[in-house]
Amino acid sequence: MATFRVVEEGTSSPMAKLLTVQGGKPLEGSVHVRGAKNLVPKAMVAALLGSEPSQLRNVPEIKDVEIVTNLLQIHGVKVDADPVTGDLTLDPRDTYSAAHSEIDAYAGDSRIPILLCGPLMHQNGEAFIPDLGGCRIGDRPINYHLEVLRNFGAVVDKTPTGIHISAPRGLKGAKLTLPFPSVGATEQVLLTAVLAEGITELDNAAVEPEIHDLIAILQQMGAIITVYTDRVIRIEGVERLSGYKHRAIADRNESASWASAALVTQGDIYVKGAAQRDLTAFLNTYRKIGGEFSVDDEGIRFWHAGHALKPLVLETDVHPGFMTDWQQPLVVALTQAHGVSIVHETVYENRFGFTEALERMGASIQLHRECLGSSPCRFGQRNFLHSAVISGPVELTGAEINVPDLRGGFSHLIAALAAKGTSTVTGIEVINRGYEHFMDKLIGLGADVEMSER
Repeated sequence: MATFRVVEEGTSSPMAKLLTVQGGKPLEGSVHVRGAKNLVPKAMVAALLGSEPSQLRNVPEIKDVEIVTNLLQIHGVKVDADPVTGDLTLDPRDTYSAAHSEIDAYAGDSRIPILLCGPLMHQNGEAFIPDLGGCRIGDRPINYHLEVLRNFGAVVDKTPTGIHISAPRGLKGAKLTLPFPSVGATEQVLLTAVLAEGITELDNAAVEPEIHDLIAILQQMGAIITVYTDRVIRIEGVERLSGYKHRAIADRNESASWASAALVTQGDIYVKGAAQRDLTAFLNTYRKIGGEFSVDDEGIRFWHAGHALKPLVLETDVHPGFMTDWQQPLVVALTQAHGVSIVHETVYENRFGFTEALERMGASIQLHRECLGSSPCRFGQRNFLHSAVISGPVELTGAEINVPDLRGGFSHLIAALAAKGTSTVTGIEVINRGYEHFMDKLIGLGADVEMSER
């Protein structure tokens, strides 16, 4: 049985890595972006709901895929992967309840295990989740998920090692309203409601492209799901679901990250696989700053046109707004814009922690508790530093950097690539969670980088 295995290029050692970056060289060339990190692991979980095998294509070799593969396998799902083609086959016909110690060992720094609860209860009548990890970018509580499951009739028991969830009377449809259009909670509803008895109606649902792709997968399997224009999703429970055959949408976050890398390093990068449809808000902002791009059938080319970058006022939001994951790499580009930019973060309250390293590299960034965007947000009265004022242009210089989270880490990396002198980066393993073969891609783009053991 073949499985995805993510190992840093050039070594199989479990020791911590040190990345040395010589800055000042434009990134030029092409990269290939495969399936979305925010869709693929959830699509793998959806396979648990089927009575037949499923096939998922365009799967990247990233850490989150490895974690979910392990979790599915300890529950009896047969997983066969071809990392060359990105094809994944998942057979859930012999699932069973896994030992708590096994789940805890394989969960890793991921919040994906919470999404297994609905499917596992449909299959086995119970589920267990350990303490959950993930990037430290804000309060992403699982109480949304637990409340959703309780509304379906689940019994939630908290234990010293995690949470045991059961459905002694089965799961039944419910009428739900989310206080915030959470992607994770919306996924939880979808994965639980499709086999629950009766009708589920979810108000204030997330409507990101990855949500629509997950709905397409579930519909292939036999689910009945209607999406209305006012963030309402209606699911009619069915008795049985089959497998699916699906090609995952491209990772719009990785695409935007490489676009920002081209801008920051004054480079030229063709992102094969990037889809204009899912990047509309980003492309508009990219053009306003002064970046250039061209679209063809295979992807999007991004480049710095050689003229001065322009400052702007930017506000993150849920889809179809400017995605929060695009903000961090773009902040690095704004340090090179001529004037003052304002970025108002409205999705995660602690997403500007990464700017401390940028300031040590020479960036001029001031953080504020006030809502500096066009309208107040839910963090404005809660004492969070969620608005940033960025003045530029500045000359960035090399520094010692520790990666704080996935997108912040990539932002530090492209800042180091643009900086004058040498930077050393630790914690680089975090980037494996969402960027496939990022070292190979960097080297292919002409970056002067070297990985070693600490």
